[in-house]
Amino acid sequence: MVIEHFKGGDAVRVYRRFRDHGRLASQGLTYVSSWVDTKFERCYQIMETDDRKLLDDWIAHWSDIVDFEVYPVVTSEEAAERIAPQL
Repeated sequence: MVIEHFKGGDAVRVYRRFRDHGRLASQGLTYVSSWVDTKFERCYQIMETDDRKLLDDWIAHWSDIVDFEVYPVVTSEEAAERIAPQL
């Protein structure tokens, strides 16, 4: 999961770049979905890849206008499978 913090709370710059240049993600990095808070300060986004470098490259395209937090996540189903032996 990626949490994007729009620098200066300026979502307009982020959406303008997206409109003009697209997501700027390399092949192998897949956008799943995203949710934006109603104040347009943050975006909560799910991206998929097996290669962390692709995620880092994508972040580099946006880091001048967005601060990022990245959290590796798994589906609830996968989490249940992983924890099942401990139950």
